[in-house]
Amino acid sequence: MFKLKISKDVHSLVVILASVIVGSVVGIFSFALHLLIEVCRKFFLEVLGNFRLPVSSGEIEVLKEFPSIGICLPLFLIPAIGGLLCGLIALIAPETYGGGTDEVVNSFHMLRGFIRARVPFIKTIVSALTIGSGGSGGREGPIVHIGGGVGSVIAEIFKMNDRCRRILVASGIAGGMGSIFLAPIGGAIFGIEVLYKRDYEVEALIPAVISSIMAYVVFQSILSAVAGVPFGSLRIFKTENVRICSAYDLLGYAILGVLAGLVSLLYIYSKVFFKKVFDAIPTAKYVKPAIGGFIVGLIGMYFPYILGTGYGYTQLALLGKLSITVMALATILKVFATTITVSSGGSGGLFAPAVVIGCMLGGTVGGFLHSIFPDICNYPEGFMLAGMAALVSGTFKTPLSAIIMVVEMTGNYNLLPALAISSVTSYLITRDISIVEAQVATRAESPAHRAEMQIDVLRNVRVRDAMIPAEKVVTVSPSNTVFEVLNLIEKTGHIGYPVLNNGELVGIITFEDVEKVPIEKRKTTTVSDVMTRNLVVTYPDETLEDALIKLVTRGVGRLPVVEREDKKKLVGLITRSDIMKAHAREISRLYG
Repeated sequence: MFKLKISKDVHSLVVILASVIVGSVVGIFSFALHLLIEVCRKFFLEVLGNFRLPVSSGEIEVLKEFPSIGICLPLFLIPAIGGLLCGLIALIAPETYGGGTDEVVNSFHMLRGFIRARVPFIKTIVSALTIGSGGSGGREGPIVHIGGGVGSVIAEIFKMNDRCRRILVASGIAGGMGSIFLAPIGGAIFGIEVLYKRDYEVEALIPAVISSIMAYVVFQSILSAVAGVPFGSLRIFKTENVRICSAYDLLGYAILGVLAGLVSLLYIYSKVFFKKVFDAIPTAKYVKPAIGGFIVGLIGMYFPYILGTGYGYTQLALLGKLSITVMALATILKVFATTITVSSGGSGGLFAPAVVIGCMLGGTVGGFLHSIFPDICNYPEGFMLAGMAALVSGTFKTPLSAIIMVVEMTGNYNLLPALAISSVTSYLITRDISIVEAQVATRAESPAHRAEMQIDVLRNVRVRDAMIPAEKVVTVSPSNTVFEVLNLIEKTGHIGYPVLNNGELVGIITFEDVEKVPIEKRKTTTVSDVMTRNLVVTYPDETLEDALIKLVTRGVGRLPVVEREDKKKLVGLITRSDIMKAHAREISRLYG
């Protein structure tokens, strides 16, 4: 461990350099997670369960052969075994139970961005066990938690302050999403958007972009070298070149947005419901993921479309190989399977299932409209892509990154207007209800920005609006005695007075000044003998922030307010108490 002394002028450069490191490390973790999930999937499902899940075009398999051990277990037991192993290992770092996105967002807002160094390693293992054994979850929650943990650890290594640590946490989120979903721009936007319901962590944008691109490059480079695929050629999903045919299509996409909003609410409330159910089960915490896995395994025996990430079945849907009935059932059952997995403590994300659920919902709506209006709704596959963006937007409150990520994951830019309509509609339907419970509405409501928001409030108020005007200020003359000032302090309760001579400001006298005068000399010593002549003043047009800085840096309790053109003309007086009252009024006006 070592400490960098970072000066203000190179601050951003150091953060940018650190974001390069964060992205590079996260790219390595992304590949490790990708590989471990594949290893677990092949071992648990293919070897132990004699069952093979389909994979999407972007889920490149690194291991071509996997040894058989001659055991075939019932399918419903396999997610339970994976869940039990996950529960036991997660005891090392209990924060790795569950999805991961909530934990890292909570860390950003409430824990100053601190994430323990062991989290990325433990989260990688328990996520691979959960998802690889058939638990219904995605890679994004784990990689978001892993990425945020990497950012936090890098910030600690360089002894960065809280602000920089949070920026690197957001950069780690971006790197994880950009790499694992092969969507570097969407991942960057997600990193600054997922923290809020109606705001963005704009300060982290550039580091997030850099981290996301670096993670994407590292992940793609390793995958290309190991699996022998051309660099940059991969997309998560292979799609046909669909497009919008008419304005009637856009009406259909708006209807899809409404339905996606309703399904998003079902997804969110289902997570809340099952969380309460599993919390109420009187058993050890590490056993609960096994219970959740057992339930999901039972569903998967009869409807395997809900097992794992679901990307393979999503790919089949996009290629037109699933019926409307299957997609409609998958929409609902995937909601329950995912929320059971994650709420029980299984380590899997909620983002990837939202993509799958949205695809299945879009396929159901698009297929239905195509069957009724075949000449108008020519491309039901387009509804699947729009459904992906709409579900993510409605559940995670991330409409912008949802649109961009779907475009990057599929390589299809023709549907941008349709994606936007469905996503925004779904976002509006769910209002401020989010599946990420740790999200706050805006930066103003985040503890991470509370101090700077208070300073911003002071920047919006002028001294003239908070000062005591001159006609109400109690003043003294240079010829007054110290004894008279003491009587004035007792009478008014004020402990400092401007000193005026023939209407001109010549000094200021405080209780500290008069207290230094010996008691026997207080009736003969005048104000002019002890007053402060070297005045610190403020002006009516200065902000309260300017005035507060002067008060703090000079260690004084009050400032005379004078005209800029005539510094001897007193126009008012402002104290720390006046600034506090003005701040409270402004906060009440803005947020009350």
